[in-house]
Amino acid sequence: MKTVRIIGVPEHFNLPWHLAIEDGAFEDRGINLEWTDVPEGTGKMCQMLENNESDLAIILTEGIIKSISQGNPSKIVQEYISSPLLWGVHVAADSSRNSIQDLKNDKVAISRLGSGSHLMAYVNAQNQGWNPEELQFDIINNLDGAIKSLSEGSGAYFMWEHFTTKPLVDSGTFKWLGDCPTPWPCFVIAATDSFLDAQPGLLKHILEVINTYTMEFKQIPSIDRTLSNRYEQKLEDIQEWLSKTTWGQKKLSEATVNEVQSRLFNLNLVEEIKDASKFLWK
Repeated sequence: MKTVRIIGVPEHFNLPWHLAIEDGAFEDRGINLEWTDVPEGTGKMCQMLENNESDLAIILTEGIIKSISQGNPSKIVQEYISSPLLWGVHVAADSSRNSIQDLKNDKVAISRLGSGSHLMAYVNAQNQGWNPEELQFDIINNLDGAIKSLSEGSGAYFMWEHFTTKPLVDSGTFKWLGDCPTPWPCFVIAATDSFLDAQPGLLKHILEVINTYTMEFKQIPSIDRTLSNRYEQKLEDIQEWLSKTTWGQKKLSEATVNEVQSRLFNLNLVEEIKDASKFLWK
């Protein structure tokens, strides 16, 4: 049995991995897939890949592209979620601000530098016609940190996946002002160069298993109820999320890599646009 370490956020996107692990689908191929939840998100996962604390990550596309551009010895293996991520924009429930436009001069609460909440704040600013260089950040580590920051009157706004934060909007913790969708497929599977060099055959087995699960995921009987129960979401929210979400099984295109790089470069978040082959596993 070969052990492979994999990391991802504790969100509904990753249920196919947990179902495959629980079904023994990886064990059947001689693989002990060790899953670790990383609630801090993409910035933390990039760091873990760089420090060789994991072999694989289910990670935000823009975050891993920025990290690889800055020297992270990893590659994107394939798409995982090929639809956009809906980044909900939130403020404290008692805030007087009622639209995204009202946030122009306010601080942004982010999990950490290089995270999706950090990078998408720049994309949102650009979409709104603001000067992204004027953005100011409060680092709050994770969703619990955001709850604490906003509830204690920081006046910051916070961007996080729409459906993950929906229960906090429903409970009156956050006020939702709108969404900022990623302009590209949102999650990819990434691997360290050392793992790719040592275990390419093992990776192919892992991809065959997970791609089978994601292709059939929406057809699983009562999958909406399973998701609703496991992630403590309203059934109608899960049904809406499922209707908007597509799992991908193919390579990420060079065009997408270049589009993300171009956006990051225009926002002064990477120093240069590199050849797409630097990012993609061949």
